[in-house]
Amino acid sequence: MVTYKILFTPQAIKDSKKIGISNLHGKVQELLSVIERNPYAFPPPFEILTGKRDGFDSRRINKQHSATSRNG
Repeated sequence: MVTYKILFTPQAIKDSKKIGISNLHGKVQELLSVIERNPYAFPPPFEILTGKRDGFDSRRINKQHSATSRNG
């Protein structure tokens, strides 16, 4: 089984400290697990971004927050 490597930007590392103390921790862990197994798995749905963020995908954590990953 192929697994994908997840790398975090410096900003994501800073944000992870906030996530650790929020009620989003479980949802983010679940989302990262899905992305690690297959970044194109559905569900949860993802949106292919365009323009300045061309080449990235976005998945909703909740209505306010999303996780962005580079595709390809």
